[in-house]
Order: sequence, then C-alpha cells, then structure tokens
Amino acid sequence: MLRPSKHAHPDRTVINVALLLLMQLRTKRLCDYNSLLKYAREAVVGGDVLFLPSLNFLFLMGLVEYHPKTDAFEYVGQNEAI
Repeated sequence: MLRPSKHAHPDRTVINVALLLLMQLRTKRLCDYNSLLKYAREAVVGGDVLFLPSLNFLFLMGLVEYHPKTDAFEYVGQNEAI
C-alpha cells in the first residue's frame, strides 16, 4: 500500500510522479520510454529513481499499456485495458 508519511516530500513520491507521467501520456497519447524518463528527470528531483515504480503503478491501475515493438507506453484510460 502506498501511504504518505510526515517525512515524505509531496513532490517526490511515486504518486506524484505517476500523476505527472499520466498527464504527459494523456496529452500525447503515446510516448516512448526515453522521452518519459527524460520528462520525469526534468520534472522532479530524483525522478529517475521514481520513474519505474510510477510506471508500474500506472500499469497496475490499468491506465497505460506497453508496446514492446516500439518501446512505447500508451494511455488507454480507465476500463479500456481489459
């Protein structure tokens, strides 16, 4: 379970980085791995460390889909990943 603590900086959490990645994916609909990683590094201090856990969180929530041929992530929205 992801729970905030009093020691966690609100901008440097998995949920915040996942939100930033989700906003990026919603505007572009399809982004490759390197451009998303670059965006996470520029948006948040320590974004490169939180990048993979954030992508995993979005994948588990059913909001993104990975295409291995193009090495890209696609925003599929709610209830479209099934």
